[in-house]
Amino acid sequence: MSRDKTAIPEPVSASTNSLVRSINWLWQRELPVLLAIFAVFAALFLFALLTQLALQDQPHELDRYLLLLMRNPNDLSDPLGPAWLEEIGRDITALGGNAVLILLTLAVLIFLIMSNKPRLALVVLIATLGALGASSLLKETIDRDRPDLVPHRTVIYTASFPSGHSMLAASTYLTLGALLAATQRRKRIKIFILLFCTFITLLVGISRIYLGVHWPTDVLAGWTAGAAWALACWLLARGLQRVNNRDYT
Repeated sequence: MSRDKTAIPEPVSASTNSLVRSINWLWQRELPVLLAIFAVFAALFLFALLTQLALQDQPHELDRYLLLLMRNPNDLSDPLGPAWLEEIGRDITALGGNAVLILLTLAVLIFLIMSNKPRLALVVLIATLGALGASSLLKETIDRDRPDLVPHRTVIYTASFPSGHSMLAASTYLTLGALLAATQRRKRIKIFILLFCTFITLLVGISRIYLGVHWPTDVLAGWTAGAAWALACWLLARGLQRVNNRDYT
């Protein structure tokens, strides 16, 4: 007797195609949201750990090492590099300052309102003012002293933890980058926008350490808190766009 050795590629193929379609559907609709929510909680958890370090009487040894790594070992008042590099550091750190970010936010708000996009304007306003308020509250609550190992190369007038420049840069630039990237169809342009905004955020934080006004953990905490807030604002924008019957990715 001959056995029916018919293979079963069709059911397997159908099952595979169904799985692929399900994954694509999840990726297009829900997976980015789930990943964003997970990233928010992960960032907040890391921020909590950094807060525990900031509440210690003495700075962590890694804080001291990284701060001194950016200084001339023979003269701690002198940041590494020529004088023009220090001036660039001041220019970059200004990108995370209140004046620059408020002006940028006002310009974006006016543009969005004139473009008949009041909901996105609300998201941008929340991203900036929310981060500013949270940063001020955290600074007053934790009240960590500024680094005393090296002279400060720029004016300071608030507590050290978290870095307000880093937090505001992350929340503002990453939120604006996400909203701008959402208007583009080509993935390479989306990636470029997000990477550039991330690059600016990183430069602002590094400049704060370079100028000697923040411990590295201050900056890292500012990045994590600001990124968490930016992701929350992105989720808000996505929800508002769906309420407005528009597909927002």
